[in-house]
Amino acid sequence: MSDRRTAILEAAATVIARRGVRGLRVEELAVEAGVSKALIYYHFEDRTGLLRRTLAFVNNRAERYTAEQSAADAAAGPDAVTDPGTTTGAAPTTGPLRRLEQALLLELQDLPHVRENSTAWGELRASAVFDPELRGELALASVIWVREVADQLGEVRPTAPESALTASAERLTALLEGLSARWLSGILPLTDARTRMREAIGVEVAHLAGHVARLPADDMPTSSQKLD
Repeated sequence: MSDRRTAILEAAATVIARRGVRGLRVEELAVEAGVSKALIYYHFEDRTGLLRRTLAFVNNRAERYTAEQSAADAAAGPDAVTDPGTTTGAAPTTGPLRRLEQALLLELQDLPHVRENSTAWGELRASAVFDPELRGELALASVIWVREVADQLGEVRPTAPESALTASAERLTALLEGLSARWLSGILPLTDARTRMREAIGVEVAHLAGHVARLPADDMPTSSQKLD
């Protein structure tokens, strides 16, 4: 991606977070990005194309800061995971459950780029209600996110069936979006939002412990095998 195209998408995320999707104006976007209006139209044919690419950019940026945190933890030592809500230098925790918590709690940090990313995502999600094309892009990004969380849950509860892991991931990601919106709008303090997220993770992990993956019929032991 060219530097100018990236600058336009960064600016679009900023303007959407500030003004909402309906408040996105090419003139303001051009000023924010430091480019001409003509260049915006050159890179993005129309408003829908710009919104779709901005949604992908916001999603990819969230993945990048998650990957950066994971890389920092890897440098700290095997299985080391630092809680993104703790102060610098806090002792890292370990294991797949802590890695799952970290991946979700990274979306609840009082940092400018996290605030902007989460706000822009929320605005784009709300706009997708009225935009079928944007809805498809959002659905794809959400499916990928749910799949990633389901895989992490599978590391915590390896015996849980796929359907149960996916259902838990759906609930956790939906709750995270709701908690993020409440925090960003000032309804819920950040510390409370993080606590609720941790509690929900605990509930889902405990719920998955009650599920045992069923073996296919051909793999079930016969009566004679049981006697043996």
